[in-house]
Amino acid sequence: MARTALVTGGSRGIGAAISQALQAQGCTVAATYAGNDEAAAKFTEETGIKTYKWNVGSYEESAAGIAKVEEELGPIDIVVANAGITRDAPFHKMTPEQWQQVIDTNLTGVFNTVHPIWPGMRERKFGRVIVISSINGQKGQFAQVNYAATKAGDLGIVKSLAQEGARAGITANAVCPGYIATEMVMAVPEKVRESIIGQIPAGRLGEPEEIARCVAFLASDDSGFINGSTISANGAQFFV
Repeated sequence: MARTALVTGGSRGIGAAISQALQAQGCTVAATYAGNDEAAAKFTEETGIKTYKWNVGSYEESAAGIAKVEEELGPIDIVVANAGITRDAPFHKMTPEQWQQVIDTNLTGVFNTVHPIWPGMRERKFGRVIVISSINGQKGQFAQVNYAATKAGDLGIVKSLAQEGARAGITANAVCPGYIATEMVMAVPEKVRESIIGQIPAGRLGEPEEIARCVAFLASDDSGFINGSTISANGAQFFV
């Protein structure tokens, strides 16, 4: 049975890999993006996956965007809350604006994305909610109090939604990537990148497709009894 999937931040990096993995699994996929029109257009041209532009930090924009997706593609069965930003600074230098921007996107953005979809999932007695958290939400990170707080909070959302949705056939799970070879990570100086890799027992960065395969499994019918769980995909860098 073909299902409709929504992937926030789904046209670049890990999100793009997730969108394509779900498409390969037979889903009709909608990918959201926040600002890069050129990259979104190129992604749609190359993959055939429709892209939609809105700010996940706004409930009104999210609800309107989701309504448009469902009007064009059908009820959303799978939602992947992947959109995220960083505004790094040591805590004593972090501004209220840096704190709030990350909270709005990475934490409130998950609520804004899932909440409008949740009633339909409950009514249809099926749903897959997958939140992309982070290794730094599990262990913390220097200069990322804001980011780590949101990614830890995302895990609390998943554990709570799992309990609320289970009897309605809805699962909610998280994936916590370690350091992945995205544009952002590959753009850091080589010495810094080598230092990061030196902390990973696997001896390499992860690939976006490796995270996407975790998501594709959690989105499938085969994962129906996995609920409230976290997959840590970090090359043995950190254990919970």
